[in-house]
Amino acid sequence: MPTWQQLRDAKLTEYEDAADGWGKVSNRADAARIRVDQEMAAPIHTTQKGEAKTAAQRDMTRLSRNYQYLHGECGLVRTALNALAAELIDAQKKLQQALDDAADLKFTVNEDGSVEYPQSTQLPMAAGASAGNGVAKPGAPVPFLPGAGEAQGDPNKGKAEDIAERIRQAVSSAVETDNRYAGILRRLKAPDGLEVTDDMLMDEVRDMGEVRKATGKYLGREHIPHGASPAENRKWWDGLTQEQREEYQTLFPAEIGALDGIPSAVRDSANRTVLDETRAQVQHDLDQLGPEPPKTIVTAAGVVRNPEWTFWDARGGSRLKGQLTGMQAIEARFDQTGVDDLPPAYLLGFDLKGNGHVILANGNPDTADNTAVYVPGTTSRLEGAHGDISRMTRVWKEAHAMSAGQSTSTITWIGYDAPQNIVTDSPRSGYAYHAAPTLNTFMDGLQTAQGGPDASHTTLIGHSYGTTVIGAATKEHHIAADDIVVAGSPGMLVGDAGDLGVGKDHVWSEAASSDPVPYIGRDFLGGWKWGVDTYHGVPYNAGYIQTIPSDESFGAHRMDVDTSGHSGYWTERSTSIKNQAAVVVGRYDKVQEDN
Repeated sequence: MPTWQQLRDAKLTEYEDAADGWGKVSNRADAARIRVDQEMAAPIHTTQKGEAKTAAQRDMTRLSRNYQYLHGECGLVRTALNALAAELIDAQKKLQQALDDAADLKFTVNEDGSVEYPQSTQLPMAAGASAGNGVAKPGAPVPFLPGAGEAQGDPNKGKAEDIAERIRQAVSSAVETDNRYAGILRRLKAPDGLEVTDDMLMDEVRDMGEVRKATGKYLGREHIPHGASPAENRKWWDGLTQEQREEYQTLFPAEIGALDGIPSAVRDSANRTVLDETRAQVQHDLDQLGPEPPKTIVTAAGVVRNPEWTFWDARGGSRLKGQLTGMQAIEARFDQTGVDDLPPAYLLGFDLKGNGHVILANGNPDTADNTAVYVPGTTSRLEGAHGDISRMTRVWKEAHAMSAGQSTSTITWIGYDAPQNIVTDSPRSGYAYHAAPTLNTFMDGLQTAQGGPDASHTTLIGHSYGTTVIGAATKEHHIAADDIVVAGSPGMLVGDAGDLGVGKDHVWSEAASSDPVPYIGRDFLGGWKWGVDTYHGVPYNAGYIQTIPSDESFGAHRMDVDTSGHSGYWTERSTSIKNQAAVVVGRYDKVQEDN
């Protein structure tokens, strides 16, 4: 926009109308992705077999990915157009105010932006002015205001120079804005074809960064709550217009996806964008390293570590490979929607920080009658997410079978950096206390999104060190749960079930006789209380005793276990997993207790 006349006459609502159009395309693409993932996947599993099933699943995955990409890119175009319109409207308003001021003073604004004003008869005539008039051009050293000694004694000159400068600034701002957004909008395009490649997803990340940089005045990261409570997060979200919500989700998916308290469907959509883009980048970085060399080689001295593998690993090969394995586990769960009536998955959290984190729900917890949140223990991380996700899938199936007419959501919460070394890290309570605030915030956010403490029956399930995390969370804050189930607990840092905040009758413990962890962990992570130790009801110790959940003196319901070892509690169709499911759906009458 090179002239003030063009800025004045510009119909900027056309940009906003165009933005609305792109927004509709973005929203329809996201809705189509949801239909593909949640409605079209199930029939494929039930009606197709063999190669036909494999091909159909491959096509559905590609279609879903395409819609996800369309949702993001079209959303970026919408946000860029809205931000462009907002900045130009601001410049247009400033121009119009300057023009109005000139009109009120009976000044004339010339085509070149100079301002003609009535000149004092006591002063020499300015060059280029008509008789009795002066001409003010932009570029005065300071904005002259009327007053003694200013503008060479002519108050009109100061006013005219101020107006001329404001006109110039408005036009210059509009030109800079127009040029900046023109470049961005030209780059928001995709190559022809049906395949969304990793290069396209990485390019989308660059596009997102460019739009963020350009739209900082219009839509900034600083407006998103940071460190606020889930209730405050929800209040902020509810206070936005629908268009603002969509723009924040498009431009800051990682921040919105991590926001406890807002709807799970929103977090899922945002986190899927982050997952797709992150997976593309990790795969690219891994490919750059070349194929993984053999870890060991045979030499005259015997089997030794391969120097080539060591070099590959030092450049991040193992880390990247592990991250990719974890992301593939998440995508594999997406693909299982509809198998054995398994509900859609909701990705409530994902990042590569620390050991890598993922929070994945079977079914929408916002609308579930029953909700279970599983906190895994030592060695849990993104790389090993498959096993933890599978456990909660099995709990969902058992709970679903027990609760006809009710909906259930089971959540895998790898939301903290768990101890990774059984010997050196697991005995330390610091990991649990560090994780406790994050778990509490997530549970509060879950309750907020559901609509309050009575909206869903909520159970916390902990395994191994995950039970210690739950214990630390209850010591720090009233836990937003109705029941607590612990399996293979080495100790919960509290001495009695009544200390966990849900009532002694709502604490449930499983411990296999062959599980060594409860016995090993007691001295490090057990809690203390004044009481009496008993074995089958027979007292054998009294005083200030140390307890863990499998002890009779702890006071929890001790459930029957028909599995062995430390990791068998989620064996399909076992009494161990059925007991957990019974608690999850509130069918306490179906729990088999150890008498």
